[in-house]
Amino acid sequence: MPLWLARSDVESLLDMPAAIEAVAESYRLDYLGEAELPVRTNIPVARHEGSLMSMPAYLGGEMDALGAKLISFYGTNPSVRGLPAVQGSVMLFDGRNGALLALMDAGFLTAMRTGASGGVAARYLAREDARTLTIFGSGAAAPYQVEAAVCEREIEQIFVLSRKPAHAEAMAATLARDLEIEASATDDIEMAVGAADILVTATSAHEPLFEGGLLRPGVHITGIGSHLPYASEVDAETLKRAKVVVDQMDACLAEAGDLIRPIEDGLYSAERIHAAMGAIIAGDRPGRQNEEEITFFKSVGLAAQDVAVAKVVYERAVEQGAGIRLDG
Repeated sequence: MPLWLARSDVESLLDMPAAIEAVAESYRLDYLGEAELPVRTNIPVARHEGSLMSMPAYLGGEMDALGAKLISFYGTNPSVRGLPAVQGSVMLFDGRNGALLALMDAGFLTAMRTGASGGVAARYLAREDARTLTIFGSGAAAPYQVEAAVCEREIEQIFVLSRKPAHAEAMAATLARDLEIEASATDDIEMAVGAADILVTATSAHEPLFEGGLLRPGVHITGIGSHLPYASEVDAETLKRAKVVVDQMDACLAEAGDLIRPIEDGLYSAERIHAAMGAIIAGDRPGRQNEEEITFFKSVGLAAQDVAVAKVVYERAVEQGAGIRLDG
């Protein structure tokens, strides 16, 4: 009988270090050809101004995990129905026989795996002595990006920028309290970008958030907000100055406006992309090679990450007797 794991169950079972390890392994397996990642499918529900997205994946190796995340997006839900705009679940199957193992809430899991992708990037691309983190964005994904970076580097100062100053203030206060690290909101883009050892973009912006010329040598950038061909959080100058690493080459060249727009404008070439993250983790390509180079990791999110983290949650649930068994 499969398990049902509510958000509260997932929150109690999953921690960031475990999520980072699972996501790193998913990148490695994908690069080694031990993963199956079909193109995500989007089903429009025009009658109700909604859509349903299906993201399936299989991971081989010792993980041997099969699953799919189903996410619905109904933009009018908050104002019309009093429901979240985004809702979803992850279904995890036994890779050996196809049996359904668990159904779990996708909200917290998605936030954690997205944060973990930034943690993996910090591990391989940020300077060892990185101490200052700047983050653009104060939405649901942003705090998890900070948490993941703190897992990998000894961060001492955090700057938060947001188009909603009150949200930036609230997030900075929460980070300072929860992480016991000095954190402050600011609208001084030049200062915050110039001070950053690690810079994270986690917004819904369609245009670049800062000028690439403001970046100081040695900074690492993680871009996780934009995942549409026409939306970009960084400019062409950033790409030209940086060693660019992606979560998956095909996915980023199909979905990441940060790359697509400069390539279409003739300002950047796909051939200049250094590597997929899995190649670095597998040891086939170098990560950061010196203290002065600028690095940029672009992630559009992969179903393999969801399945890898869901496997961790399920295994811990079985060990701890968590969740509800679904009879029938």
